[in-house]
Amino acid sequence: MTYETVQVRELEGCGAEVLGLDLKSMSNRQWDEVQRAFVEHGVIFFRDQDLTPEQHIEFAQRWGAIDINRYFPAVAGYPMIAEVRKEPTQQKNIGERWHTDHTYDQIPAMGSILVARELPSKGGDTLFANVYRAFETLSEGLKKTLRGLNAVHSSAHRFGTAARKASGSDLVFHNGDKVGDVLHPVVIRHPLSGREALYVNGDFTLHFEGWSVEDSNPLLEYLYAHVTRSEFTSRFQWRDGSIAFWDNRATWHSAQNDYQGERRLMHRITVAGCALQAATAARV
Repeated sequence: MTYETVQVRELEGCGAEVLGLDLKSMSNRQWDEVQRAFVEHGVIFFRDQDLTPEQHIEFAQRWGAIDINRYFPAVAGYPMIAEVRKEPTQQKNIGERWHTDHTYDQIPAMGSILVARELPSKGGDTLFANVYRAFETLSEGLKKTLRGLNAVHSSAHRFGTAARKASGSDLVFHNGDKVGDVLHPVVIRHPLSGREALYVNGDFTLHFEGWSVEDSNPLLEYLYAHVTRSEFTSRFQWRDGSIAFWDNRATWHSAQNDYQGERRLMHRITVAGCALQAATAARV
């Protein structure tokens, strides 16, 4: 796919950098090409941006309604923006395990727009994985099996009080015990690209529908290891002015926790999505 008004530099494994534009003053043509890049690559990265919280919200609203996160604290004065913060005294960080956001919701979020506000002197990168390519490279027999499955997702074992105490985590989540399980297809037909995507993840998927946890785990663990192979992944190194916008239906991500004793503060807006449809058969 060619672009005329922005520069799109595809990364190996997953995602692309979109360069040569100012998100505060995009032309209509640039906006069209940014949308195309997002659909094509699943996660897009911007450099050298300077968005105020108001402009962050305005950019997010161009993509759809904002889904206010019920677990993370909001930025003071901006309830639509969630703080993703790690203080120098904290050992744990948010999002180190490979996952995609909001799969525990009945209607999962479309995407997340993360803006760097305070960065450690080194470390704190985010890894991304391409679940399109991961699914496409599975054997035909396994793909057929997975298309016929649903999986149960939940957040209680991650955000709930009991889970936090059991793990010794120093993270505190708002409303962590107000949860319920939801069911999603294991393979979805992506609503924008039309491609098949694997829709399970190691943070929020509990088991396959009709399968026990014990029976589900071997296959789930195989899939988790497969998705995170090097040929499907990329590493984004944050710097001042960086923004990442990922599609939760097309990617996974993992926030690296390698900056102990330093502060990292990010602002995240989540864009609401739509009900997911199963990919019941391969398209010819």
